[in-house]
Amino acid sequence: MDQRVQIALALMREDLRRELSSRKLAEAVNLSASRFRHIYKAETSTSPARHLRALRLEHARELLETSLLSVKQVMSSVGATDRSHFDREFKRIYGLTPVRYRAAHPLVRTPELAREIP
Repeated sequence: MDQRVQIALALMREDLRRELSSRKLAEAVNLSASRFRHIYKAETSTSPARHLRALRLEHARELLETSLLSVKQVMSSVGATDRSHFDREFKRIYGLTPVRYRAAHPLVRTPELAREIP
Protein backbone atom coordinates (compact mmCIF):
# COMPACT_ATOMS: atom_id res chain seq x y z
CA MET A 1 0.00 0.00 0.00
CA ASP A 2 1.18 3.50 -0.82
CA GLN A 3 3.02 5.01 2.14
CA ARG A 4 1.01 8.23 1.89
CA VAL A 5 -2.22 6.27 2.26
CA GLN A 6 -0.76 4.42 5.25
CA ILE A 7 0.08 7.75 6.88
CA ALA A 8 -3.45 9.01 6.24
CA LEU A 9 -4.92 5.84 7.75
CA ALA A 10 -2.73 6.21 10.81
CA LEU A 11 -3.88 9.82 11.22
CA MET A 12 -7.51 8.73 10.98
CA ARG A 13 -7.10 5.97 13.57
CA GLU A 14 -5.05 8.18 15.90
CA ASP A 15 -8.08 10.16 17.08
CA LEU A 16 -11.47 9.33 15.60
CA ARG A 17 -12.98 12.46 17.16
CA ARG A 18 -10.77 14.77 15.13
CA GLU A 19 -12.30 16.34 12.04
CA LEU A 20 -10.09 15.32 9.12
CA SER A 21 -10.98 16.57 5.68
CA SER A 22 -9.37 15.23 2.52
CA ARG A 23 -7.61 18.57 2.26
CA LYS A 24 -6.03 18.21 5.72
CA LEU A 25 -4.99 14.62 5.02
CA ALA A 26 -3.57 15.65 1.65
CA GLU A 27 -1.55 18.43 3.27
CA ALA A 28 -0.17 15.93 5.79
CA VAL A 29 1.27 13.84 2.93
CA ASN A 30 2.24 16.77 0.65
CA LEU A 31 -0.30 16.18 -2.09
CA SER A 32 -3.10 18.21 -3.59
CA ALA A 33 -6.53 17.22 -2.30
CA SER A 34 -7.63 15.86 -5.67
CA ARG A 35 -4.45 13.83 -6.19
CA PHE A 36 -4.69 12.48 -2.66
CA ARG A 37 -8.32 11.38 -3.15
CA HIS A 38 -7.36 9.70 -6.42
CA ILE A 39 -4.47 7.75 -4.85
CA TYR A 40 -6.52 6.91 -1.75
CA LYS A 41 -9.43 5.54 -3.76
CA ALA A 42 -7.08 3.53 -6.01
CA GLU A 43 -5.48 1.95 -2.93
CA THR A 44 -8.56 1.37 -0.76
CA SER A 45 -11.50 1.33 -3.22
CA THR A 46 -13.23 4.03 -1.19
CA SER A 47 -12.94 7.73 -0.46
CA PRO A 48 -11.12 9.05 2.61
CA ALA A 49 -14.35 10.50 4.04
CA ARG A 50 -16.26 7.24 3.60
CA HIS A 51 -13.40 5.26 5.11
CA LEU A 52 -13.22 7.58 8.12
CA ARG A 53 -16.98 7.21 8.61
CA ALA A 54 -16.64 3.41 8.48
CA LEU A 55 -13.79 3.47 11.03
CA ARG A 56 -15.89 5.61 13.35
CA LEU A 57 -18.92 3.35 13.08
CA GLU A 58 -16.81 0.24 13.61
CA HIS A 59 -15.30 1.73 16.75
CA ALA A 60 -18.75 2.80 17.96
CA ARG A 61 -19.96 -0.79 17.49
CA GLU A 62 -17.00 -2.10 19.50
CA LEU A 63 -17.69 0.39 22.29
CA LEU A 64 -21.36 -0.56 22.41
CA GLU A 65 -20.38 -4.22 22.75
CA THR A 66 -17.59 -3.83 25.29
CA SER A 67 -18.19 -0.73 27.40
CA LEU A 68 -20.73 0.78 29.73
CA LEU A 69 -20.62 4.12 27.92
CA SER A 70 -23.96 5.65 26.99
CA VAL A 71 -24.78 6.06 23.31
CA LYS A 72 -24.13 9.78 23.70
CA GLN A 73 -20.67 9.05 25.15
CA VAL A 74 -19.97 6.58 22.35
CA MET A 75 -20.93 9.23 19.81
CA SER A 76 -18.57 11.69 21.45
CA SER A 77 -15.78 9.10 21.43
CA VAL A 78 -16.03 8.74 17.66
CA GLY A 79 -16.63 12.38 16.77
CA ALA A 80 -20.34 12.15 15.97
CA THR A 81 -22.43 15.19 16.86
CA ASP A 82 -25.86 14.57 15.32
CA ARG A 83 -27.75 11.75 17.06
CA SER A 84 -30.31 11.15 14.30
CA HIS A 85 -27.62 11.03 11.62
CA PHE A 86 -25.51 8.70 13.77
CA ASP A 87 -28.50 6.41 14.38
CA ARG A 88 -29.33 6.29 10.65
CA GLU A 89 -25.75 5.55 9.59
CA PHE A 90 -25.29 2.92 12.30
CA LYS A 91 -28.57 1.22 11.33
CA ARG A 92 -27.64 1.31 7.64
CA ILE A 93 -24.40 -0.58 8.37
CA TYR A 94 -25.39 -2.87 11.25
CA GLY A 95 -29.15 -3.27 10.74
CA LEU A 96 -30.10 -1.89 14.16
CA THR A 97 -30.02 1.47 15.89
CA PRO A 98 -27.26 1.79 18.49
CA VAL A 99 -29.72 1.31 21.37
CA ARG A 100 -31.20 -1.85 19.83
CA TYR A 101 -27.75 -3.10 18.85
CA ARG A 102 -26.59 -2.83 22.46
CA ALA A 103 -29.72 -4.63 23.67
CA ALA A 104 -29.07 -7.43 21.17
CA HIS A 105 -25.39 -7.68 22.17
CA PRO A 106 -25.11 -7.84 25.95
CA LEU A 107 -21.89 -6.60 27.45
CA VAL A 108 -19.05 -9.05 27.00
CA ARG A 109 -17.27 -9.41 30.31
CA THR A 110 -13.62 -9.37 29.44
CA PRO A 111 -11.10 -9.91 32.25
CA GLU A 112 -10.50 -6.15 32.36
CA LEU A 113 -14.21 -5.41 32.69
CA ALA A 114 -14.74 -8.18 35.23
CA ARG A 115 -12.48 -6.25 37.61
CA GLU A 116 -14.41 -3.02 37.01
CA ILE A 117 -17.95 -4.43 37.18
CA PRO A 118 -19.12 -5.84 40.53
